[in-house]
Amino acid sequence: MSAALRLKEAVRSADWVKRTGRLVRSVGLALESEGPDARLGEICEITSRVHGSRTLAEVVGFTDRRVLLMPYEDPIGIEAGSEVMATGETAHVIAGEHLLGRVLDGFGRPIDGTPLSKAGVKYPLHPPPLNPLERGNVGDILETGVRAIDSLLTLARGQRVGIFSGSGVGKSTVLGMIAREVQADVMIIALVGERGREVKAFVESGLSPEALKRCVVVAATSDQPALVRRRAAFLATAIAEYFRDQGKHVCLTMDSVTRVAMAQREIGLASGELPTARAYTPSVFALLPRLLERGGSAANGGSLTALYTVLVEGDDMNDPIADTVRSILDGHIVLSRAVAQRARFPAIDITQSVSRLSSAIVPAGEKELIADALRLIAQYESSRDLIEVGAYKGGTNANLDRALKIVPEIEKFMAQKPEERESRGAAMQRLRKILTTERAS
Repeated sequence: MSAALRLKEAVRSADWVKRTGRLVRSVGLALESEGPDARLGEICEITSRVHGSRTLAEVVGFTDRRVLLMPYEDPIGIEAGSEVMATGETAHVIAGEHLLGRVLDGFGRPIDGTPLSKAGVKYPLHPPPLNPLERGNVGDILETGVRAIDSLLTLARGQRVGIFSGSGVGKSTVLGMIAREVQADVMIIALVGERGREVKAFVESGLSPEALKRCVVVAATSDQPALVRRRAAFLATAIAEYFRDQGKHVCLTMDSVTRVAMAQREIGLASGELPTARAYTPSVFALLPRLLERGGSAANGGSLTALYTVLVEGDDMNDPIADTVRSILDGHIVLSRAVAQRARFPAIDITQSVSRLSSAIVPAGEKELIADALRLIAQYESSRDLIEVGAYKGGTNANLDRALKIVPEIEKFMAQKPEERESRGAAMQRLRKILTTERAS
C-alpha cells in the first residue's frame, strides 16, 4: 500500500469527534457513566479530575441510558465526575516474530525486563467466527513427548483437547513436559489466574532455554482484575492464530480455562447478569465456544493445536464448566487423583480419557495394538477391588488372567519422569513388545 493510500485509510478510519461522558457510580467491580456514545468491547480512558491519573476500562454493558465499564486496573483514585473518553479502539495485539522467547502480560506488554519491538501485525482479540468449510483437514500425528498420550491417546495437529484435573494432581508438570518436547514450530503458553510464584517457576524451571526460544508466554496472575485475566486468554489465542496464518504448526496451552470462566463470571455478575448453574452466568457459556472453537488447521497448511487445562471443583468431572468444555473439544485427558496416589506420574486415567481423532490418524497396523492395550486396562480396572482384596482366583476369567500379567507392565510403560524423552515410534515398539511377548509366553 502506497503512502497516499495509507494516509487516506487513516483519515477515513480516524475518530474525529471526541466522545466523552462522566463517571456517576461505582458498584463492586463495575463503573457506571453517563456517556460516552460507545459500543460493547470498546476501550475507554477514565481521567481523574483531582490527580489527573488515567485508567483504561472496557465497555461491558448498558443500563438505564448509562454505560457499564470494567477497569483493567485498580480504580483507586477515580472519583465521581471523572471524564470517560471513548478511544475508538477495541482489544487487539501487535503480533510478530519479535514475540518469540518473550513473557507478556494480558495487554501484550513485556514483563521479562526487555523492551518489545513495535514491528508486527495488528490482530483482533475477538475476530469473527471461522467459516467451517474453510478450515483445513486434520491429518498428521502430533508428538507431545508424553509417552502415554503419544501411544494410547494419539493427538493430531489442529486438534483441541482438554486436560481435566483436580488441584495438585500434576497438570502443570504435564504442560511443562509438552512445552519442552512437543513437535511444533511455535509454542504459546497462557497462564491465566495462576499464582505469581508458579508463573516464575514455570518460566525458569518448567521450560528449557531452547524451548523458551520458540515460546510466547502470556501471564495474568490471580491478583489481576477479571477483565485482564479474560483478555490474556484471548490475547494468547490471537498470537497463536497469527503464527498459524503464517503457515506454521502452533501448539497453544492454556492453564486454565476454568479460571477464564471464573473471570467471565465476575464480569457477568458485576454487569447485572443473573447466575445459573453453580453461580456461572449465561455469558460464561457463550464465551467458551468463542474461545475454544478458534483452534484447528488452516487451508494454508498451518495448524493450531490447543490444549486447555480444566481445573475441576472437588474432582467432579461433570461440573458445569468441565461438561461444557468436554462437549466442545475433540478429546479429553483426565488426570486422576487415585492414579497419582499410586505414585504413577503423569497420573493419566486412560479409561476416562479419549482422543476423538486418533482413529483417523493412527496407522491401521497400530489400531488393534492400542485397542488391545485399552481393553486389558479396562478389564483390570473393572475388577481392581476384587484383585486388591484377594477375592479373585486365577483361571476364572481368561481375559482377566491376561490383564493381571500385562497391565502392571503397561503401568510401568505409562510412567514417565518429567525430563524423560521418547519418540512415538520407540514408544509404540515398546508397547508392541509388551503385548506380543506375553502372548508368545
